[in-house]
Formats: sequence, C-alpha cells, structure tokens
Amino acid sequence: MKKILLSLILGLNMTLANAAEPVRVLMETSQGNITLELNADKAPKTVANFVSYVKAKHFDGLTFHRVIRGFMIQGGGYDEKYNQRATQKPIENEAKNGLKNVRGSIAMARTSDPHSASSQFFINHADNSNLDFPSFDGWGYAVFGQVTEGMDVVDKIAEVKTGNIAPFGRDVPVTPIVITHVTIIEAPKK
Repeated sequence: MKKILLSLILGLNMTLANAAEPVRVLMETSQGNITLELNADKAPKTVANFVSYVKAKHFDGLTFHRVIRGFMIQGGGYDEKYNQRATQKPIENEAKNGLKNVRGSIAMARTSDPHSASSQFFINHADNSNLDFPSFDGWGYAVFGQVTEGMDVVDKIAEVKTGNIAPFGRDVPVTPIVITHVTIIEAPKK
C-alpha cells in the first residue's frame, strides 16, 4: 500500500513539474492593447510556433485583415498593403487538446487542410463551438490561449466598418487595423 501511495505522490509531483507554464503576450494594436495567456501545457506545438513568430517580430506591422462581428477577428498574415509575409512551415493541428473556441479564445487559422496553420490566428468574438474538435471536417481549429485583458479592444475591432477589398473580398476593415508590436511579458508575481 505504501509503495502505491508513494508512486501516486511521485507521479503527481512529476506531472506538476512537467506542466508547462502559461506564456503571456502583449499585442499592441492601432485600436488598443490585448493581453493573451497562451496555454503551453495543452497546446505546446502551437504555443511554441506562435512564440517563435513573436520573437522574430513577424506580427509587427501586420493587420487584422478579416473581421466578422459576432464571429471572430483574424490576423497574422498580411500588412496594410495586403502583402503576405513569408511564414515557417505549417504545424500539426492540436485541436484535440480540449480547449474550446469560446469568446476571447485565440485559435489558429488554417485552410481546408487541417495541418496547414502557420502564422495566422483569430480571436473568437463569440462562442463558436462549431469550430471545436471534431468540427465539420473531423478536426476543428486549435485553441491555444485566451484574452486576459483587452476584450474591449477585441469588441472595438469587431465593430469596425468592413467592405469588399481585393484580394480578400468582404469582411476587410476599410481602415486597416494594425498590429504594431507583439511581445512576451512576464507573468505577474503571485
């Protein structure tokens, strides 16, 4: 009995020691600041991918190029002139991680190929359970964090006037919403 209890305690301690710490990110935009907490424990590959883009300053100067009120705001791929920035290779879809596409969550944007996400992301403006695993295509969209401060900024972005602008068609902000700078910030002291 003592061996079983000791094994359980050691197992719990190992699990706690191996749990990845959340990563906090500050996203400065032309509409205000958004603070995100990324869940490196449940979405390790996705968070590592996003952090690598932050460290490379990939997002600085890009826009939220697709905005749909009551659905989501999408960015991370195009600048103000709609030039696409080069990306790293796509990552494995981690949508099976149990995190949900709820209001304020951040998830990876992708094509119809479930494993095509690279740098583009979206912040859910509403609960979008239809995007959760297994979704309509057997995969879903991988959530990897949430907004902890600045949901008012997300709401403000979601309310901007959009129109049909080439090459995207509709849902493009008429006045570009620029991501001016993204940085990793320290967690507040407890």
